[in-house]
Amino acid sequence: MGIADGDTLRLLGEYSSIYSLALAAIRSERSMVELAASNSTGNSIPYDDAYTGESDWRLLPAFDHPEEPARCLVSGTGLTHKASVDNRQAMHVSEKTVVTDSMRMYQWGLEGGRPHPGKIGVQPEWFYKGCGAILSGHGEPLPVPQYAEDGGEEPEIAGAYIVDDSGRPWRAGMTIGNEFSDHKMEKRNYLYLAPSKLRRCAIGPELIVTPDFGIVPGTVRIERGGTTIWSKAIASGEDNMCHSLENLEHHHFKYEAHRRPGDVHIHFYGAGAFSFGEGIALLEGDIMEVAFEGFGRPLRNPLRVENGTGRLIRVTALS
Repeated sequence: MGIADGDTLRLLGEYSSIYSLALAAIRSERSMVELAASNSTGNSIPYDDAYTGESDWRLLPAFDHPEEPARCLVSGTGLTHKASVDNRQAMHVSEKTVVTDSMRMYQWGLEGGRPHPGKIGVQPEWFYKGCGAILSGHGEPLPVPQYAEDGGEEPEIAGAYIVDDSGRPWRAGMTIGNEFSDHKMEKRNYLYLAPSKLRRCAIGPELIVTPDFGIVPGTVRIERGGTTIWSKAIASGEDNMCHSLENLEHHHFKYEAHRRPGDVHIHFYGAGAFSFGEGIALLEGDIMEVAFEGFGRPLRNPLRVENGTGRLIRVTALS
């Protein structure tokens, strides 16, 4: 594990993962920043080489459960940004005067998603993506499976959480994310949202322990053959969302099953724009790049299309 310091990554000694560092910080009642700084080995590696894939070192997902991927829950919240609901609305109606369920849910967020301190606001949309086995790091391909209709980027910020020994959730930090989903499947019917989200996704390359999450400008772009074919300025952060961060976190962790000691959670906060909403169809080898100011280097992942058609998965009955 290392600390990003300009063009170098300063290596830590005792802690082999951010998970172990986070648990140690909780148990010792020290900050992660303080604990990491005191554990530096004095050794470093070039960040550029690791970032571009020209090193034997590889950048892993910014946070996960290093020993048991099944104990990392990956989920997300949609309809938190105005642009996201406009895209969802456009997928399912031809007349803008029609108010869809997605628009109604967004309006509920506007009306009750930012309650007074200490109060509980309206519940946001929530979806499940998978366990930690679906997480990819910077530079790794995101596949369009044989059974999928499409694959497209969703540029977001994700929160990284860990549950302590007593069942209390802690936010270890935030990271750039590409939530990646099947928008063609979702467009068929909004009830297909759930299966459209069951895809790999990417986070990283850096975990920001003390982020400024008020207004977070960023950029998303698609690169094909070394040329940018589409790009857009985006904005995330609490000031650009209809739900407060506290409200999102409450409604995720209010469930007892989400507060199991030792578990990790990666939760996507929602996207403001994506290329599919502007008619872009991604192809094999396209590079999806997501960048947010103050969140480290951009997250870049190539698209990989799995050839062939989906095969029947047979279930064998036990007798």
